[in-house]
Amino acid sequence: MTIFANIASVYDGTSSDVTSLHSNVDIEISSGRIKSISRHNPEVLTSTRVQSVDCSELTVTPGIIDCHGHITSLGLASSDIELENSQAGILYIEKVLHKSLVEGGVTTMRDVGGATHFMKRMVDEGVMIGPRLKIAICMLSTTGGHADFRSPDRCHADLSKLWPEGPGRPSSIIDGPWEARKRVREIAACGADLIKICASPGVASPSDHLEHQDFSREEISAICSEAEARGLKVAAHAHSINGINMAIDHGVKDIQHISFMGKAQAEKAYEAGCTVTPTSWIMSALLEADGLSEFVRDKAKAAAESHSEAVAYAISGGLPILAGTDPVLPGMHGRNYMELHYLIKDGMRPLQAWHAATGLAAAEIGQTDSGTIAIGQRADMLFSRGNVVNQPELLDAGAMVEVMKDGECYKGGLGLGTRTFASSIDQALERKAR
Repeated sequence: MTIFANIASVYDGTSSDVTSLHSNVDIEISSGRIKSISRHNPEVLTSTRVQSVDCSELTVTPGIIDCHGHITSLGLASSDIELENSQAGILYIEKVLHKSLVEGGVTTMRDVGGATHFMKRMVDEGVMIGPRLKIAICMLSTTGGHADFRSPDRCHADLSKLWPEGPGRPSSIIDGPWEARKRVREIAACGADLIKICASPGVASPSDHLEHQDFSREEISAICSEAEARGLKVAAHAHSINGINMAIDHGVKDIQHISFMGKAQAEKAYEAGCTVTPTSWIMSALLEADGLSEFVRDKAKAAAESHSEAVAYAISGGLPILAGTDPVLPGMHGRNYMELHYLIKDGMRPLQAWHAATGLAAAEIGQTDSGTIAIGQRADMLFSRGNVVNQPELLDAGAMVEVMKDGECYKGGLGLGTRTFASSIDQALERKAR
C-alpha cells in the first residue's frame, strides 16, 4: 500500500468540466487499484505505518487512452513496411509498445489495424511491456483501396504489403458483401475487440483518390450487421463526405479522421449516436513528412486544409470526440500525448481534450475500469511537473515524471523502483510455472 500525498493538482478524467479538477489530494494505491481519495492529511507524510510519496509539486492525470494506435507501423516507406513484415518485426513491435507506455504515457490503446491477439496476450501476460490493448486486427478495405499497398509496379499478382495475412491476422482485402461477412467472422474468431473498415480512400495510400469510393453500401451494411451480431462496434477510416455519410447510414459507430465533415454530417452522426476520432496530429504531421510521393502529399494538403473546420463542426454539433494518434510516421510512437495538443489547436478546450483521452475514451472502447481516478479503478496515472492539463505540450519537454499502470511504476521518477523488461519476464515465467 502506497499513499501519493498532497498532490498539487489532479484531473480525475470523469468529465470535461472544472468539477474534475482537485488540489491537495492524497491517493492511496493497493493491489494495483485506487483504494481511497481524500483531502491531504499532513500526518501521512510523517507516518511510519504507510509508505508515502510527497507529490506537492506534481500534477496527476489518468493514463492516456489512445483510440487510434498502430503498434505494428514503423513508417510509410517501403523499407519500413518490409521491416514490419520481417522476422525482426516483433522486436520492433516490442519497442513500440514500450515507448508508447513509458514515454508516451499510454496505458490503454485501441489498435485499429495490425496488432494480433498474440501481441495483446503477450502484454497481458507481462512478457512485453506496453499499454493494454483493444484490437481490430485488420483494417478492412476493397481491392485497390486504402489498405491495399502494392509494390511500385503495382503487379496484379502482388499481395498487399500492409498488415498482410499471417498467423492470427486474416487478409484485410475483401470484395463483395458475402466475403465481407466471412472476414468479420474470421476477425472475431481471431479475438478482435472491434472491426475497422475503410469507408473512404486514404491520404497515405499509394493509389486511391480521396474523392473516390472504397466500399459499397451493401458491403458496409454487411460488415456492420455481422459485427453487431457478435457484439462488436465498427470504426471507419473516413475522410470524404460520401464515406462519412455511408458509414453513418449503415451502422458504423466511430468515424475516424473526419477531414471533410460538414455541419450536415456532424448532425447526422450525432443523431446516429456516433463518436468521432479526428487524429489531428497526423493530419498536420503528414505535411512535413519526408519521402512522400507528390500524389500523397497533395492528398495530405487537401485533407489538412479542411480538417480544423471539420473538428469545429464536430465540437459545435456536440459529438463525443475521442483522442487518437494514428502514429504511422517515424518519431510519433512515444509522443502520443501530442494528439491532445493538436486537438486543442483545432478548437477543443484543454479539459475536453483530456476527457477525450481518458474517461470518455475508456467508456467508448469498453475499458471502463480505467480512464478515471476514482475508488476501485485501475491505478493508471501520469505524474508530471507543470500545468500539463492546460499545456499538454509540456509533456514533450520532459514534464512527465512517472507512468503508472495497474499500480506499477515504469519510469522510476518517484523513487519507488521500476518495472523492467527483466522483471516482467521473471514474473511471466513464474506464472507459467504455477
